Amino acid sequence: MELVITDNAAEAGVLAGRIMADHVRRGARAIGLATGSSPLGAYRELIRQYRDEGLSFAGVQAYLLDEYIGLPVGHPQSYRQFIRDEFTSHVDFDDASVHSPDGNATDIPAAAAEYERGIAKNGPVSVQILGIGANGHIGFNEPGSSLRSRTRVKTLTPKTRADNARFFEDDLSQVPTHVLTQGLGTISDADHLLMVATGSGKADAVAAAVEGPVSAFCPASILQMHPHVTVIVDPEAAAKLQAVEYYRFAVANKPSWQSF
Repeated sequence: MELVITDNAAEAGVLAGRIMADHVRRGARAIGLATGSSPLGAYRELIRQYRDEGLSFAGVQAYLLDEYIGLPVGHPQSYRQFIRDEFTSHVDFDDASVHSPDGNATDIPAAAAEYERGIAKNGPVSVQILGIGANGHIGFNEPGSSLRSRTRVKTLTPKTRADNARFFEDDLSQVPTHVLTQGLGTISDADHLLMVATGSGKADAVAAAVEGPVSAFCPASILQMHPHVTVIVDPEAAAKLQAVEYYRFAVANKPSWQSF
């Protein structure tokens, strides 16, 4: 695991976008996309490179981490719509190449299994961008999730629903209780995991994920078991880490041949 502390949140997003762009330029068959505020800076950098530097997503498949169950297609808070609004509609991604779990399927378990088959067929996912919840969740794998889980239904914690109410006019009753999410095992199949966390509200979760024990209580701690992980944080999100000086030293002394 490599931990990079940037000077600010904007730099974190730019670096994450550059890492994702490198994978695309090297011929990635598929990339993994996440929603929420954490990856927005990366998406802005990818859009910039598409417009200014000729970066193309033609032929690339994209797989979303999760989707609410029961929101109608096109709902402004559905994650498929979020990704389209914030990223894929601004570049040359074909809509048919952007895949999300089907939260409106008649048979939800069957839809989860079909999503797994799609990733296996079109993958591997070259790089998966991730955020982290204040309780340590990645995707919607809440504390207590199996470390080897696959795409499945999850029940959101009251805290997660409350945190997300701001996207639903601060009306908790509008926030779905259930989601379809890639499991921790599914996420771990990606070649490169790229987690972005900014702000003091993520400091405890980052410390638990990076320096704490590997535990289902902090789902993001599964990153410690992966062979290629980059964690990008701003100083506020790094505030609870114990080995800050070492992380800074390691990045400053990276071998010239070693990429992120």
